[in-house]
Amino acid sequence: MAFTAKDVQALRERTNCGMMDCKKALTEADGDMDKAIEILREKGLAAATKKAGRIAAEGVVLATVDPDTKVGVVIEVNSETDFVAKNEKFIDFVKSCAKTVAANKPADIDALMKLPAVGMNKTVGEELRDKILTIGENMKIRRFTIAEGPLVTYVHGGGRIGVMVTFDTDVADKDGFEAYAKDVAMQVAAINPAYLNAESVPTEIIDKEKEILAAQIANDPKSKNKPEQIIAKMVEGRIGKYYKENCLLDQAFVKDGDITVGQYTENTAKALGGMIKVTGFVRYEKGEGLEKREDNFAEEVASMMK
Repeated sequence: MAFTAKDVQALRERTNCGMMDCKKALTEADGDMDKAIEILREKGLAAATKKAGRIAAEGVVLATVDPDTKVGVVIEVNSETDFVAKNEKFIDFVKSCAKTVAANKPADIDALMKLPAVGMNKTVGEELRDKILTIGENMKIRRFTIAEGPLVTYVHGGGRIGVMVTFDTDVADKDGFEAYAKDVAMQVAAINPAYLNAESVPTEIIDKEKEILAAQIANDPKSKNKPEQIIAKMVEGRIGKYYKENCLLDQAFVKDGDITVGQYTENTAKALGGMIKVTGFVRYEKGEGLEKREDNFAEEVASMMK
């Protein structure tokens, strides 16, 4: 499979490895991006990638609990420029979309586009087309998530990141729960966990991680001659570190590094005299995975492909 300068650039952005290392990895992987990342990691050149993607598109992420329906919504609406993202008409449209989602719980974007926009005169799709014409810039409703029950929403950076965390609890109405829940949401915004807990990590992900860790150890002159049982213990130890870095409840709590988020949850439940279980979370970051423009760096990479 052939690859291009853009592929080398994308691999470099995802791994922070040197351009020549990325080119060699793609060559060895026959152009397969995921395989190239594995090769770089096995050589100890790249750290584990989280949710990969270049943050490039503009727009707004809104996370809110509708006061009428009590439904939680996280929604992302993209624009071409940050200037438009701050436009009052654009912000009003995003809020209308969130209210429409909360009121109707559409199955997907296509269904949302056909619904009457709450607080406006036309359907969501028609309002979107009008905004594109009047503001003069392309816009797109990219995604949304709905949740009900005990939950908290949090918006960071003026709409750059939106988080929603859901709970199973009998102390949602007690003083102290809201502050706790916001702390958890801020943790998700700041640390960007990939999973809720160790049990929620897919088996194939752990198997692949173990394979990569074993290859790293085998390529390390200091440890490659160790007995297999020692290497197996080293791999398990590093898997534990993987959980601590990628699983919300296993992460160190940002406000108190001596405890995990799971322990903070247990402590809060005990203090409030009830039960708290974090059941899930959603984290949207504006433009993640979208590319807005080309730059001169692509030309730099292209020169290396000759």
